[in-house]
Amino acid sequence: MKILNVDVMIDPITGGGGVERTFQMSKYLVHSNQECTLLATNLRASTKRIKALSGVKVVLLNCLFARFYIPSFSYAQIKQIVASCDIIHMMQHWTALNAIVYIIARQLNKPYVICPAGSLPQLGRSKVIKNIYNLIIGNRIIRHASGHIAISPDEIVQFAKYSIHPKQVSLIPNGINVENLCFQGDNDFKKKYGVGAGKFILFMGRLNAIKGPDLLLDAFIQIHEKLPNYHLVFGGPDEGLLQELKNKVLLHNLDYRIHFLGFLSGNDKSKAYDAADFLAIPSRQEAMSIVVLEAGVTATPVLITDQCGMNIIEKIKGGKVVPATRDGLQQGILDMTNSPTNLLKMGNNLKGYTYENFRWDSIIKKFLALYESILKNKNIILSETD
Repeated sequence: MKILNVDVMIDPITGGGGVERTFQMSKYLVHSNQECTLLATNLRASTKRIKALSGVKVVLLNCLFARFYIPSFSYAQIKQIVASCDIIHMMQHWTALNAIVYIIARQLNKPYVICPAGSLPQLGRSKVIKNIYNLIIGNRIIRHASGHIAISPDEIVQFAKYSIHPKQVSLIPNGINVENLCFQGDNDFKKKYGVGAGKFILFMGRLNAIKGPDLLLDAFIQIHEKLPNYHLVFGGPDEGLLQELKNKVLLHNLDYRIHFLGFLSGNDKSKAYDAADFLAIPSRQEAMSIVVLEAGVTATPVLITDQCGMNIIEKIKGGKVVPATRDGLQQGILDMTNSPTNLLKMGNNLKGYTYENFRWDSIIKKFLALYESILKNKNIILSETD
């Protein structure tokens, strides 16, 4: 098959989990002997990142307006790319690039699948613009798709608001490349980043309101005296909250126990998970957190909110699920820190669950099965028409 993947960018620092999903999916499609083209903007695209997509044909359009990922493009160029593929996989929802590809795909009668990766709800800024986008083209992109992909059960409900029946939605969760997270080094990490020799709680993600780092910080500050042996470590790029968070830390004179490390990748990211006592994910809204899977690879238990699309974590005893509030996180932290032995068991449970269900070499088969089904159905329809 010839598959065209469409996303806003390839940079994981700005793009987050959705972009990483597209990146890994593209690589594993090639590993499965498929032809894959990745179409995105060149916003913050690094040579290293492009080289890591060995075997994938990468087409990057100049980004004219970073705020809304508006690309500079040639109609003839996009038409040629779309015409040469068998099926298109669009990621995200509120993007000009999806709209452009959609229009051309409809003209050429090319099937496409849509995976919003949690972006369907109108959260955050620009609600008026999002309403206009949906009115003009967004609703049609969702309705006319040959396949709809949810990465968690919660997202199936979000599709229903766009008049997509649950039976039309394929549940294909995020995958994880375990080879990227095999580096250990508890003491190495703590020494390098100066986070103290003792225990610490880890936050890994972008510092924006949706990810909830402010909730986690407030919760920790309120109960820090009950946790004299614990530090709090934030790993992730700033998206507008960093200075506010730092000011709050200084106000409470806790800069010696609360650390902001910026974006972590490679060995440092793996070692951060390995060194942490547990990972905290205080998200206000998320379809399915990739960092849960990353923690699972390193047997790091997790404390998550009930807005992360992973409530099964508590069922498999891989961590604890709490309300997305300061009080909920406070109680969760206290519960998690009460029993080091229980943390070890949770971590091992999460690791087993992750390896069994979320390795990319098995996840990619679900994509291929969906594509083959869509193409087979299209061929039958064309044959009947003839």
